[in-house]
Amino acid sequence: MPSRALILVAILIMRVNLALAQDWPEFRGPTGQGHSSEQGLPLEWSESRNVAWKTAVPGTGWSSPVVGGGRVWLTTAVQGGDARNSRAVSLRVLAFDVVTGREVVNVEVFRVGRPGYINSKNSRASPTPILGGDYVYVHFGADGTAALTTSGEVLWRTRLAYESQHGNGGSPALYGDLLIINIDGDSPEAYVAALDIRTGKTRWKTPRRTPFAQSYTTPLVIRVGDRDQIVSVGAFRTVAYEPLSGKEIWRVSYDDGFSNVPRPVYGHGLVYIVSGWTSPPRLLAVRPDGTGDVTNSHVAWTLRRGVPYIPSPILVGDEIYVVNDVGILTCLDARTGASHWQQRLGGNYAASPVFADGRIHFQSEEGMTTVIAPGREFRRLALNRLDGSMLASMAVSGGSLFIRTDTHLYRITARR
Repeated sequence: MPSRALILVAILIMRVNLALAQDWPEFRGPTGQGHSSEQGLPLEWSESRNVAWKTAVPGTGWSSPVVGGGRVWLTTAVQGGDARNSRAVSLRVLAFDVVTGREVVNVEVFRVGRPGYINSKNSRASPTPILGGDYVYVHFGADGTAALTTSGEVLWRTRLAYESQHGNGGSPALYGDLLIINIDGDSPEAYVAALDIRTGKTRWKTPRRTPFAQSYTTPLVIRVGDRDQIVSVGAFRTVAYEPLSGKEIWRVSYDDGFSNVPRPVYGHGLVYIVSGWTSPPRLLAVRPDGTGDVTNSHVAWTLRRGVPYIPSPILVGDEIYVVNDVGILTCLDARTGASHWQQRLGGNYAASPVFADGRIHFQSEEGMTTVIAPGREFRRLALNRLDGSMLASMAVSGGSLFIRTDTHLYRITARR
């Protein structure tokens, strides 16, 4: 049996290696598009195989894990705990030690005394935290937005005024010293806001064009030519904004699309956008070099079958992949939209796919992860099952996969 000293040395070495690993600081990782540069990841896992640790997560929530500074961060909503109001919900920020899985931060950020209705598939802690330097930024939709230190001290809190029909959803994006959030609820007002990361004060606020409706998306920062853009998907249209001013650059319309969830992806000179709750939803490939209304001039191609309501697309090489909510996976030529293949994976899907170590991972709500090889022919590499259900997307860092189920957080790593 190894001595305590050897165990401590092994943990120290592991911490050094993890410190050199690529962080996973926001929803869909360092690029915001589901890509990781990590290698040496496990291909197969189960409850009894390649699990470094498994830690119970209190409360309920579907925020995806983010990883940085040796910690894994989540948000959660804990019901009760108030003797005077059993309906009260405590909205909390959690952090776990990457090496051991031990809980190191558990702090209440907001308490909601009269929680409203949410969709049965949603939670009160669905937006994913975002890490920036020594700070953690969290968003609970209309219930509040906050900044914390990595020790769990709350620096500021704010509430952005709007009403959400089905609960919160979209996560924030960082741009320099701005925290950019889509505010698209079932209210008389819809807008995109940029908050000062030091104070939480609103630096700019750009109203959505009418008509508008609820949407639950995460903005994406892209670089087009010599300037940056914030691509913000909303009901009935997607708009690109100047990050520092909120001024509109271009917009593309889709007549009846609302309740949008997928985050856009960008590559090959195209932004790939899911139109939302239409019948059926569409995937639009849009050239982002226009100005004004580009609906009739800059849509390169459109996919009308097999498009998801919830999972985001993923772009790998020359192909783009979409898995819809009922498990139909489609591979397309990213430049032309020509279909290469379609395959039924089985199960239901809400998590967004991840590309890491040369493989693409698709997580079903039923706890199954299908791992495939990218390419113009379908090739399944592994099927991996965990207990519980999965709606949160995985994180990748330090040669490990971090997976949240409805009850636990896992660190999956190749056991040597």
